[in-house]
Amino acid sequence: MKLNSQKMKQGVMRAPQRALLKALGLSRPEMERPFIGIANSWTEVVPGHIELDRLASAVKRGVREAGGTPLEFHTMAICDGLAMGHEGMHYSLPSREVVADTVELMARAHCFDALVLIASCDKIVPGMLMAAARLDLPAVVVTGGPMAAGQHQGKVVDLITVFEAVAKAQAGQMSADELTELEDCACPGAGSCAGMFTANTMACLTEALGFSLPGCACAGALDEAKEEVAHASGQAIMGALKADLRPSLLLSRESLENAVRVDLALGGSTNSILHLTAIAREAGVDFGPDDFDRLARTTPHLCSMSPGGPMRMNHLQAAGGVGAVMAHLRPLLHLDASTVGGKTVAENLPHQVSGAEFFDQPVIHSLAEPVHAEGGLAVLKGSLAPLGAVVKQSAVDSGLLRFAGPARVFDGEEAAVVEVNAGGVKPGEVLVVRYEGPAGGPGMREMLALTSLISGGCLNGKVALVTDGRFSGGSRGAAIGHASPEAARGGPLALVADGDQIAIDIPGRRLDLLVEPKELERRAAVWKRPAPKFTRGVLARYAALVSDASQGAVLDLGGAEK
Repeated sequence: MKLNSQKMKQGVMRAPQRALLKALGLSRPEMERPFIGIANSWTEVVPGHIELDRLASAVKRGVREAGGTPLEFHTMAICDGLAMGHEGMHYSLPSREVVADTVELMARAHCFDALVLIASCDKIVPGMLMAAARLDLPAVVVTGGPMAAGQHQGKVVDLITVFEAVAKAQAGQMSADELTELEDCACPGAGSCAGMFTANTMACLTEALGFSLPGCACAGALDEAKEEVAHASGQAIMGALKADLRPSLLLSRESLENAVRVDLALGGSTNSILHLTAIAREAGVDFGPDDFDRLARTTPHLCSMSPGGPMRMNHLQAAGGVGAVMAHLRPLLHLDASTVGGKTVAENLPHQVSGAEFFDQPVIHSLAEPVHAEGGLAVLKGSLAPLGAVVKQSAVDSGLLRFAGPARVFDGEEAAVVEVNAGGVKPGEVLVVRYEGPAGGPGMREMLALTSLISGGCLNGKVALVTDGRFSGGSRGAAIGHASPEAARGGPLALVADGDQIAIDIPGRRLDLLVEPKELERRAAVWKRPAPKFTRGVLARYAALVSDASQGAVLDLGGAEK
């Protein structure tokens, strides 16, 4: 087996490099073994990451036992919950590209033979997967694991419960003391937030793609099982290296379809469309939002997960996790797709699945009796979003699945939050929040503060929200994001005026602005592109290069179309 690392450590010309490796404390036998890069996003800032150092130790132990030399390095990580509702959220999505670039730079500069990618949370896991696809070195992903759910006054709670409680406190429906009690217990320890929000959605999809070992996604951050998976992953990467099992063999149209079906069955975050599109692009696979919608029509929604239902990740784990979901979906899956452990999807599936029940219902419903007949996500198109918009239909009140109303237009999230807090938004309206797209935001901010005010307050189930920005995986309601093309690049959202009628038909996959074409032409003729919000630094560069949301909001090497 010819090792990539040999070009850095073999021969007379590489004596200086060997001297530096010895300065690290490596022995000659260790230098002769395969170099396994351990990309770790450990940080003390993010609850989902504070235990990753422990997992890295287990991974390295497994690598050494299997005959490799592990070399750990770190990437950055942003906590979306901490960044939510202020300028910090501009930086979240751009960090995905930085994570991918960091892993690429470190792996190429140091000639690693293979990678173990240790990550948790929203943008970091997809960033790692993008890097794996780009590098095409054998890679295993260890996701950090979910946080335990909290308990408050006899009810199961999580971070989203706190976000929605803010609206109740502001409306006088909850006292300040009750809110403090809730915040004290909603997030009881390390891990990614307990519901099927973006972090856990991406962990589940990573396992479904075949990049994580079975059982990885749902094993709790503090569970002994998580450390066991990490140790086994360290051993598995050596097997993948010997078998030359590369991401290009794992990331196929078939594996992406498997992952999407799992996503749809779980009712996962709308952000998964953005991330899987970006990952597919790195892998050179033509796959995007239209594929999500095509699959959603034939994939039932099987798990009533928070925020649209009562189940949390510990309930899914008790029912057998991602493997059990895939076992239920067996007739719909590509069973011969490869996985990083060397087995096919079919070989990894359990022969029997648990019938675990909570809240008087099964955690995983059957294909014959699903929660909903269609998958959790839907892509809408029409005159307001010619290239598509995304909604988590499994978390929409039935009365808003078909909805029409007058537009209330806001040029940014802050103005909408102020108006909702002031009681200025009326039932029956469609809130339009624009200039929040990948370039216009910039950074396509999540709007959990806004959606929580709506879902947790008196407007719950009475208004819809349309934006070229995006939503947290914890959002629920008629929250339609990713409207493309975005307003900052002249998309139809830029032409909406207060009072315009907007028609939403989620079952029919339509999102339309009911304004005469001649009037829209008149508005387009006088529309002016807004001035950039940032003229220096990472956000200015990101805004100049980022592609449309329909293309995964990736950086365009030729510069995004202006």
